[in-house]
Amino acid sequence: MKSETLSQNLDQEAIEVFIDSLAHFYRQIGVDEAQIGVPYLLDSNKTIISDFTGIIGVSGKRKGCVYYTCPKAMLSYILLAMGEKEVSSSYLCDLVGEIANTIAGNARKAFGSDFMISVPVVVQGKPERIQLPESTRSVVIPAKWKFYESIIVVALE
Repeated sequence: MKSETLSQNLDQEAIEVFIDSLAHFYRQIGVDEAQIGVPYLLDSNKTIISDFTGIIGVSGKRKGCVYYTCPKAMLSYILLAMGEKEVSSSYLCDLVGEIANTIAGNARKAFGSDFMISVPVVVQGKPERIQLPESTRSVVIPAKWKFYESIIVVALE
């Protein structure tokens, strides 16, 4: 897959960083059977949102955002698998924010100190739209674990 087929702003190496970051997170919590799908471009007028979303703003050499979104049932299952007894909305929000932060933090290690990330903003429910940077095409990285689907959207200049 050639980088120009994915995005004029993100090259294949940068996308691999986010794929590796997600795979690393799943391994860290003991989920080895997660399958990372083939990245694709998101139409500029479309947004993919699930039940819980953690959004990280990016500034510095690259600007934009990265978000991770997944269904409530998946987060609940992960919490229970991690030994947590409570699966309240606040715990689910904390977990999706932590996943987004971990993915962006791992990317920061790869991209260096010029890749500055914000504190996660967590959205519960399905807002009509998340405002993505207009100057870039967004890349979607789908993942499956058990029968749950999650998505990373990378929108960086």
